[in-house]
Amino acid sequence: MKPTLLILAAGMASRYGSMKQVDGFGPNGETIIDYSIYDAIKAGFGKVSFIIREEFQDAFKAIFEPKLAGRIETDYVFQSYDLTQFGIDKTVERSKPWGTAHAVLAARNQINEPFCVINADDFYGYEAFEKMAEFLTTEVADDNYSLMGYQIDRTLSDYGSVSRGVCKVEDGKMVEINERTEVYFKDGDVFYKDATGEHELPKDTRVSMNFWGFTPAVFKQSEEMFKKFVDANESNPKAEFFIPLVADELIKSGTAAFKVIPTGNKWFGVTYKEDKPIVQASINELVENGTYPSNLWS
Repeated sequence: MKPTLLILAAGMASRYGSMKQVDGFGPNGETIIDYSIYDAIKAGFGKVSFIIREEFQDAFKAIFEPKLAGRIETDYVFQSYDLTQFGIDKTVERSKPWGTAHAVLAARNQINEPFCVINADDFYGYEAFEKMAEFLTTEVADDNYSLMGYQIDRTLSDYGSVSRGVCKVEDGKMVEINERTEVYFKDGDVFYKDATGEHELPKDTRVSMNFWGFTPAVFKQSEEMFKKFVDANESNPKAEFFIPLVADELIKSGTAAFKVIPTGNKWFGVTYKEDKPIVQASINELVENGTYPSNLWS
């Protein structure tokens, strides 16, 4: 069974200022998602599922269905505020969804095969999809998951702070991951800020760029965690149920291990509007050197 590509595309992109999931970056207006799907098809994925808000559905179908018809199966998963689907009999007022791990849970009734999760606005490159596809077809198990590990100084924006899942790795396995929501360059070095102040990180620290490999067992494993998270945070409208929180709990409980698949590639993505010309230039360079065709879906 071919693995599935699950794309996190429900966010509103508040720092970017518009719906960056469908913004054009390639020579013919290709989105970053286009390049991820192109690489995933080449690597052997059999289906792509978009996690979106229901009101985005028409826009996504208009953009992607004509390109992908006959190339790969497509599916749509809706992330919503409705907690009753998880057996939670309460309404919590929020201005944004519950976070990335909650988004993954939204796909629990639609994915029955090994799958990977990626962000819509991150450019990962073919090597990452090739390595993940190999893992998902030869190594993955209900107690053996994975993530692509990027070097932190190759993942930051020059225009502001970003969120990163900072990993502690031993013998190729992640033993701990902490979501740092404010990571940035300062005088050429890498720092993060939390409630206790500012802290420096080694430049070769491995981080998650939200490129994870799972089996469907993760849905059941994380659903109980989500219920507890809602109980603990129903009065905190900004609390988010991140994938690294799930991973850390699975590791600490001994439920699952996470293989860190290293990549030396330079990540690029769009957190801020100022990032767009850099991403466009990077993609143009890949087109010019023959990595991608100038018209991706011709």
